[in-house]
Amino acid sequence: MDYILDGLMRAFGLLLSGNPETWSAVRVTVMASSLSVGCSVILGAPMGFMLGAARFPGRKAARIGVDTLLSLPTVVIGLLVYAFLTRRGPLGELDLLFSIPGMAIGQTILGLPIVVALTASAVEAQDRRLSTTLRTLGASRGQILATTLYEARLSLLTAAVAAYGRIVSEVGISMMVGGNIKWHTRTITTAIALETGKGQFAQGIALGLVLMILATAVNLTLAVLRRRQP
Repeated sequence: MDYILDGLMRAFGLLLSGNPETWSAVRVTVMASSLSVGCSVILGAPMGFMLGAARFPGRKAARIGVDTLLSLPTVVIGLLVYAFLTRRGPLGELDLLFSIPGMAIGQTILGLPIVVALTASAVEAQDRRLSTTLRTLGASRGQILATTLYEARLSLLTAAVAAYGRIVSEVGISMMVGGNIKWHTRTITTAIALETGKGQFAQGIALGLVLMILATAVNLTLAVLRRRQP
Protein backbone atom coordinates (compact mmCIF):
# COMPACT_ATOMS: atom_id res chain seq x y z
CA MET A 1 0.00 0.00 0.00
CA ASP A 2 2.92 2.36 0.63
CA TYR A 3 3.86 2.61 -3.03
CA ILE A 4 0.23 3.41 -3.92
CA LEU A 5 0.06 6.26 -1.39
CA ASP A 6 3.45 7.50 -2.51
CA GLY A 7 2.26 7.40 -6.10
CA LEU A 8 -0.82 9.44 -5.23
CA MET A 9 1.24 12.09 -3.44
CA ARG A 10 3.67 12.35 -6.35
CA ALA A 11 0.77 12.44 -8.80
CA PHE A 12 -0.76 15.48 -7.11
CA GLY A 13 2.68 17.08 -7.14
CA LEU A 14 2.99 16.57 -10.89
CA LEU A 15 -0.46 18.04 -11.53
CA LEU A 16 -0.05 21.06 -9.25
CA SER A 17 3.44 21.84 -10.53
CA GLY A 18 2.23 21.96 -14.14
CA ASN A 19 4.42 19.09 -15.35
CA PRO A 20 4.66 19.76 -19.13
CA GLU A 21 4.68 16.10 -20.17
CA THR A 22 1.55 15.38 -18.16
CA TRP A 23 -0.38 18.39 -19.42
CA SER A 24 0.72 17.77 -23.01
CA ALA A 25 -1.13 14.44 -22.92
CA VAL A 26 -4.15 16.18 -21.40
CA ARG A 27 -4.13 18.83 -24.14
CA VAL A 28 -3.96 16.24 -26.93
CA THR A 29 -6.75 14.20 -25.33
CA VAL A 30 -9.08 17.19 -24.98
CA MET A 31 -8.41 18.38 -28.54
CA ALA A 32 -8.88 14.97 -30.19
CA SER A 33 -11.90 13.90 -28.13
CA SER A 34 -13.69 17.26 -28.48
CA LEU A 35 -13.22 17.23 -32.26
CA SER A 36 -14.39 13.62 -32.43
CA VAL A 37 -17.50 14.16 -30.32
CA GLY A 38 -18.45 17.26 -32.32
CA CYS A 39 -18.18 15.36 -35.60
CA SER A 40 -20.04 12.37 -34.15
CA VAL A 41 -22.98 14.55 -33.11
CA ILE A 42 -23.07 16.58 -36.34
CA LEU A 43 -23.08 13.43 -38.46
CA GLY A 44 -24.92 11.10 -36.10
CA ALA A 45 -27.91 13.24 -35.12
CA PRO A 46 -29.42 13.47 -38.65
CA MET A 47 -28.62 9.81 -39.28
CA GLY A 48 -30.30 8.83 -36.01
CA PHE A 49 -33.33 10.92 -36.93
CA MET A 50 -33.66 9.16 -40.27
CA LEU A 51 -33.25 5.76 -38.65
CA GLY A 52 -35.83 6.52 -35.97
CA ALA A 53 -38.41 8.46 -37.98
CA ALA A 54 -38.26 7.21 -41.56
CA ARG A 55 -39.68 3.97 -42.87
CA PHE A 56 -37.60 2.47 -45.67
CA PRO A 57 -36.62 -1.00 -46.95
CA GLY A 58 -33.79 -2.46 -44.92
CA ARG A 59 -34.44 -0.26 -41.89
CA LYS A 60 -34.34 -3.18 -39.46
CA ALA A 61 -31.10 -4.42 -40.98
CA ALA A 62 -29.63 -0.92 -40.68
CA ARG A 63 -30.66 -0.76 -37.03
CA ILE A 64 -29.06 -4.14 -36.35
CA GLY A 65 -25.92 -2.95 -38.11
CA VAL A 66 -25.72 0.20 -35.98
CA ASP A 67 -26.29 -1.80 -32.79
CA THR A 68 -23.55 -4.22 -33.84
CA LEU A 69 -21.10 -1.37 -34.38
CA LEU A 70 -21.61 -0.30 -30.76
CA SER A 71 -19.31 -3.12 -29.69
CA LEU A 72 -16.75 -2.75 -32.47
CA PRO A 73 -13.24 -3.14 -30.95
CA THR A 74 -11.13 0.00 -31.05
CA VAL A 75 -8.13 -1.88 -32.43
CA VAL A 76 -10.19 -2.95 -35.45
CA ILE A 77 -11.16 0.67 -36.11
CA GLY A 78 -7.55 1.69 -35.63
CA LEU A 79 -6.40 -0.95 -38.12
CA LEU A 80 -8.92 0.13 -40.76
CA VAL A 81 -8.18 3.84 -40.36
CA TYR A 82 -4.45 3.14 -40.42
CA ALA A 83 -4.87 1.20 -43.69
CA PHE A 84 -6.65 4.17 -45.27
CA LEU A 85 -4.30 6.86 -43.97
CA THR A 86 -0.96 5.12 -44.51
CA ARG A 87 1.18 6.24 -47.47
CA ARG A 88 -0.01 3.28 -49.53
CA GLY A 89 -3.66 3.84 -48.62
CA PRO A 90 -6.30 5.75 -50.59
CA LEU A 91 -6.06 8.76 -48.23
CA GLY A 92 -2.29 8.69 -47.77
CA GLU A 93 -1.79 11.96 -49.65
CA LEU A 94 -3.68 13.84 -46.95
CA ASP A 95 -0.82 13.16 -44.51
CA LEU A 96 -3.19 12.54 -41.58
CA LEU A 97 -1.45 9.51 -40.10
CA PHE A 98 0.17 10.18 -36.70
CA SER A 99 -1.77 13.42 -36.26
CA ILE A 100 -4.60 14.66 -34.07
CA PRO A 101 -7.05 14.98 -37.01
CA GLY A 102 -6.18 11.41 -37.99
CA MET A 103 -6.98 10.17 -34.50
CA ALA A 104 -10.19 12.19 -34.58
CA ILE A 105 -11.31 10.34 -37.71
CA GLY A 106 -10.97 6.99 -35.98
CA GLN A 107 -12.58 8.23 -32.78
CA THR A 108 -15.47 9.71 -34.75
CA ILE A 109 -16.11 6.27 -36.24
CA LEU A 110 -16.07 4.91 -32.69
CA GLY A 111 -18.54 7.47 -31.32
CA LEU A 112 -20.84 7.69 -34.35
CA PRO A 113 -22.84 4.46 -33.75
CA ILE A 114 -23.51 5.55 -30.16
CA VAL A 115 -24.98 8.87 -31.25
CA VAL A 116 -26.97 7.27 -34.07
CA ALA A 117 -28.43 4.50 -31.90
CA LEU A 118 -29.38 6.72 -28.95
CA THR A 119 -30.79 9.45 -31.20
CA ALA A 120 -32.88 6.91 -33.10
CA SER A 121 -34.26 5.56 -29.81
CA ALA A 122 -35.07 9.10 -28.65
CA VAL A 123 -36.85 9.93 -31.90
CA GLU A 124 -38.86 6.70 -31.73
CA ALA A 125 -39.94 7.65 -28.20
CA GLN A 126 -41.28 11.02 -29.36
CA ASP A 127 -45.02 11.61 -29.74
CA ARG A 128 -45.94 10.49 -33.26
CA ARG A 129 -48.31 13.46 -33.54
CA LEU A 130 -45.36 15.86 -33.54
CA SER A 131 -44.25 15.18 -37.11
CA THR A 132 -47.86 15.02 -38.33
CA THR A 133 -48.62 18.38 -36.76
CA LEU A 134 -45.48 19.93 -38.24
CA ARG A 135 -46.37 18.66 -41.72
CA THR A 136 -49.90 20.04 -41.31
CA LEU A 137 -48.41 23.44 -40.49
CA GLY A 138 -46.32 23.29 -43.65
CA ALA A 139 -42.93 22.62 -42.09
CA SER A 140 -40.13 21.51 -44.39
CA ARG A 141 -38.08 18.36 -43.81
CA GLY A 142 -35.28 20.45 -42.37
CA GLN A 143 -37.66 22.14 -39.94
CA ILE A 144 -39.12 18.79 -38.89
CA LEU A 145 -35.60 17.46 -38.30
CA ALA A 146 -34.57 20.52 -36.26
CA THR A 147 -37.76 20.54 -34.17
CA THR A 148 -37.64 16.81 -33.44
CA LEU A 149 -34.00 16.96 -32.39
CA TYR A 150 -34.72 19.99 -30.22
CA GLU A 151 -37.49 18.12 -28.44
CA ALA A 152 -35.07 15.23 -27.91
CA ARG A 153 -32.19 17.52 -26.89
CA LEU A 154 -31.63 15.89 -23.51
CA SER A 155 -31.38 12.46 -25.10
CA LEU A 156 -29.00 13.95 -27.66
CA LEU A 157 -26.85 15.37 -24.86
CA THR A 158 -26.86 11.97 -23.21
CA ALA A 159 -25.73 10.42 -26.48
CA ALA A 160 -22.92 12.97 -26.75
CA VAL A 161 -21.77 12.24 -23.19
CA ALA A 162 -21.88 8.49 -23.81
CA ALA A 163 -19.85 8.93 -26.99
CA TYR A 164 -17.36 11.15 -25.16
CA GLY A 165 -16.90 8.54 -22.45
CA ARG A 166 -16.21 5.86 -25.04
CA ILE A 167 -13.84 8.06 -27.02
CA VAL A 168 -11.82 9.57 -24.18
CA SER A 169 -11.09 6.16 -22.65
CA GLU A 170 -10.03 4.28 -25.79
CA VAL A 171 -6.45 3.17 -26.41
CA GLY A 172 -6.34 1.19 -29.67
CA ILE A 173 -7.11 4.01 -32.10
CA SER A 174 -4.83 6.51 -30.38
CA MET A 175 -1.98 4.01 -30.32
CA MET A 176 -2.30 2.78 -33.91
CA VAL A 177 -3.34 5.95 -35.73
CA GLY A 178 -1.69 8.51 -33.46
CA GLY A 179 1.49 6.55 -32.86
CA ASN A 180 1.79 7.68 -29.20
CA ILE A 181 4.30 10.39 -30.18
CA LYS A 182 5.51 12.44 -27.20
CA TRP A 183 4.42 16.11 -27.26
CA HIS A 184 2.41 15.45 -30.42
CA THR A 185 -0.16 12.61 -30.32
CA ARG A 186 0.32 11.03 -26.90
CA THR A 187 -3.04 10.91 -25.11
CA ILE A 188 -3.89 10.29 -21.48
CA THR A 189 -4.72 6.62 -22.00
CA THR A 190 -1.65 5.80 -24.11
CA ALA A 191 0.54 7.72 -21.67
CA ILE A 192 -0.88 5.76 -18.73
CA ALA A 193 -0.10 2.46 -20.48
CA LEU A 194 3.40 3.61 -21.40
CA GLU A 195 4.38 5.21 -18.08
CA THR A 196 3.03 2.34 -15.98
CA GLY A 197 4.95 -0.13 -18.13
CA LYS A 198 8.11 1.93 -17.52
CA GLY A 199 7.51 1.84 -13.77
CA GLN A 200 6.48 5.53 -13.61
CA PHE A 201 3.51 4.78 -11.37
CA ALA A 202 3.04 8.38 -10.19
CA GLN A 203 2.78 9.66 -13.75
CA GLY A 204 0.16 7.04 -14.54
CA ILE A 205 -1.89 7.93 -11.45
CA ALA A 206 -1.68 11.64 -12.27
CA LEU A 207 -3.04 11.07 -15.75
CA GLY A 208 -5.68 8.69 -14.42
CA LEU A 209 -6.87 11.38 -12.00
CA VAL A 210 -7.17 13.89 -14.84
CA LEU A 211 -9.17 11.37 -16.87
CA MET A 212 -11.56 10.83 -13.96
CA ILE A 213 -11.90 14.60 -13.47
CA LEU A 214 -12.75 15.07 -17.16
CA ALA A 215 -15.39 12.33 -17.05
CA THR A 216 -16.89 13.73 -13.84
CA ALA A 217 -16.99 17.28 -15.23
CA VAL A 218 -18.82 16.15 -18.37
CA ASN A 219 -21.41 14.18 -16.38
CA LEU A 220 -21.94 17.03 -13.93
CA THR A 221 -22.53 19.40 -16.84
CA LEU A 222 -25.16 17.03 -18.22
CA ALA A 223 -26.83 16.78 -14.81
CA VAL A 224 -26.99 20.58 -14.50
CA LEU A 225 -28.48 20.95 -17.97
CA ARG A 226 -31.09 18.31 -17.17
CA ARG A 227 -32.15 20.08 -13.98
CA ARG A 228 -32.54 23.38 -15.81
CA GLN A 229 -34.95 21.88 -18.33
CA PRO A 230 -38.67 22.28 -17.59
